[in-house]
Amino acid sequence: MSAAVRRSFASLEIPNYRLYFGGQVISLAGNWMQIVAELWLVLALTGSGALVGLATALQFAGILLFGALGGALADRFDKRRLLMISQTGMAIPALLLFALTATGAVAAWMVFVVIALRGLVLAVDNPARQAFVIELVGPDRVVNAVSLNSVLVHSARITGPAVAGAVIALWGVAPCFGLNALSFAAMLVALARMRPDRLHRPKRERRRDGVRRALGHIAARRELRVPLLLMLVLSTIGFNFQVVIPLLAGQTFGGQVSAYSLLMVAMGLGSIAGALGVGTRARVGRELITAAAGGFGLTSLLAAAAPTLELEMAALALLGVCSVTFAAGINSGLQLAAEPEMRGRVMAVYSIAFLGSTVIGGPIAGWLGEAISPRAPLVAAGIAGLAVAAAAFSAWSERDSGTAPHPSGELALEPGTGELALAAAQAPERSRAGPMSSARRSSRSRAPCQSRTLGSPSSRQPRSR
Repeated sequence: MSAAVRRSFASLEIPNYRLYFGGQVISLAGNWMQIVAELWLVLALTGSGALVGLATALQFAGILLFGALGGALADRFDKRRLLMISQTGMAIPALLLFALTATGAVAAWMVFVVIALRGLVLAVDNPARQAFVIELVGPDRVVNAVSLNSVLVHSARITGPAVAGAVIALWGVAPCFGLNALSFAAMLVALARMRPDRLHRPKRERRRDGVRRALGHIAARRELRVPLLLMLVLSTIGFNFQVVIPLLAGQTFGGQVSAYSLLMVAMGLGSIAGALGVGTRARVGRELITAAAGGFGLTSLLAAAAPTLELEMAALALLGVCSVTFAAGINSGLQLAAEPEMRGRVMAVYSIAFLGSTVIGGPIAGWLGEAISPRAPLVAAGIAGLAVAAAAFSAWSERDSGTAPHPSGELALEPGTGELALAAAQAPERSRAGPMSSARRSSRSRAPCQSRTLGSPSSRQPRSR
C-alpha cells in the first residue's frame, strides 16, 4: 500500500474512529434512503413541486433556527452520550413514517410534521457529530478524519438514493423508512463500544450564556469569523446542488431519470476524489482553500456553459472536487482554531452556514432556474466562488502583511491562530539557547502532548497573550 493511500485512511488506525466510521457507513446510507422516500412521498401525495421544495427546506430549518442551542448542548454535555440520545431521536421520525405509510394513514401534513421533527433533532445531532470528530482522532488527524467523513457522505449520497429507488420500485416507500430506523442501531452499537478513556475530551462549558459567549468569541476572532463568512456566502449561493441538478437534468438534458442519475454520480465521484486528496494532508493551507473557492467558481461557469451531457458530467466532477476541498478545509480549520470548550458551538455555526443556508439559497436557486434558465444558478455560483476566492485572498494577505513567514514555508490554515506567532516567538529563544536547552526541547517535541499542531494547547497559549 502506497504512503499516499495510507495517509488517506490514517484515522482508521484509531479503534474509536473505526467504530464511528463503520456506524456512519450504514446510518448515512439509511438517512439518504429516507430523504429520497420523503420527497417522493410528498410529490405522490400533493403533485406539487413547490411543496417538495418546502419539504427540503424543513429538513434544515431546525439547524437554521436552533443549531446554536444544539452546539451549546454539545459543549455542555458528554458528546458520545449526547449522540446516543440524538441518534435514538433520529430513529423515531423514521418509525413514525414507516407506521403511517405501512397502514395507509399517511397525509401530506403528517409528512411535513415528521420532517420538521427530524430537523429539530438534527439541530443537536449535527453540531455534536461535527465536534466529536476531533475528540475521536485528536488535532493531528482531524483533517484526515473530516475528509473521510466527506467520503462517507458523498458515497451515501450515491448509494442511498440508488437503493431507495430500487426499494420504492419494488415495495413502495414504507420499507425505506423501516430500513433507516434500523440503520441507527449500527451507530448506537458503535458509540456504546467506544473506549471513553481514549477520547480527547476538552473541559466542558458550564455557564448558561453559552450561545452569546460563542458568538462573541467568533466575532472577536478573525481566524473563526473570516472562514465562517466565506462558507456562508458560498454555501448560500453555490451549494444548492439538490435543486440545480434536477433542473439541469429535467429541462436541459432531456428530462430522463438516467440523466439525473449520471449527473449525481459524476458529482459524487468527484467529491469522493476530492475528499481522499484532502485526506492525505496533515492540514489544509489557506492557499488551497482560496484556490478551491476559485476553482469552484470556474468549474461552476464551465458547468453552466457545457453543451452536452458528457461535458456537464466532467464539469460537475471537477466541481465536486473543489466543493469538498473548500468545505473540508474550512471544517477542519475551525475545529483546530476554536477553543476546545467552545468547539461544539463554533461547529454549530458552521452547520448553520453550511446546511441552514439551504433554507434561503435553495428557493433562490430554484427561482433563478425557473425564471431565467436552469444554468442561471450555476452562473450565480460561479460568480460567488470567484468573489469568495478574491475576498479570501484579500483578507488573508492583509493579515499576513508584516508577519514573518513560517520556517517550514507552509502557512497554517487560518491567519492569527497562533502557530506563526509561536514560531516567530521561539526563534530568538532558540538563538540564545545552549545545547542542553536544545536537547530538552528535542525531548519535549517527541512527546505527543507537546505537538505544535494548530489548535493544540501549546498553540493556543500565544493567542491568549
